[in-house]
Amino acid sequence: MPLELPELPYDYDALAPYMSKETLEFHHDKHHQAYVTKGNDLLAGSAHKGKSLEEICKAAYDEGNAGLINNVGQHYNHIHFWRWMKKGGGGNKLPGKLQQAIDSDLGGFDKFKSDFVAAGVGQFGSGWAWLAVKNGKIEIMKTPNGENPLMHGASPILGVDVWEHSYYIDYRNARPKYLEAFVDNLIDWDHVLEMYEAAV
Repeated sequence: MPLELPELPYDYDALAPYMSKETLEFHHDKHHQAYVTKGNDLLAGSAHKGKSLEEICKAAYDEGNAGLINNVGQHYNHIHFWRWMKKGGGGNKLPGKLQQAIDSDLGGFDKFKSDFVAAGVGQFGSGWAWLAVKNGKIEIMKTPNGENPLMHGASPILGVDVWEHSYYIDYRNARPKYLEAFVDNLIDWDHVLEMYEAAV
């Protein structure tokens, strides 16, 4: 089945002022669409046709196939990125089960926020910061370019895009401000919980 660009689960202006309509139009309609188009070109006639997105991500990494890692990987990452955000999201009121896991595995919400923002700031160049489940525990990870935790034996439950196209229109070069706004105002903790429950 070919890769398809999903519709945003909210209006283009729903995340303002933390993520503007202009950013979403460029990021979703242009950048994500480009990953879909290029990913389909690379998959055409390949041995990966018919595999799930997750399977393709893992296989591409095992093969060292940079084109698939970056285009199919980015498609997977963005499908969830749009759903990891919502209008009126963020903050430290987490669903109970998720709060317990963050308390026990990451030392509580404040430490999670500080370490997650630091991972995003510390990812040199383009990439992602993540919460992922590995061996039953939540950990913070960062990956370059289109890589994701699936490629490193973990299950992503939250990711934030630190490619410049994700924040430059709204924050210019202030990546830390963007990451703090993401945690404080945008995260859809219910989607994080769904992915956490599927991963443990």
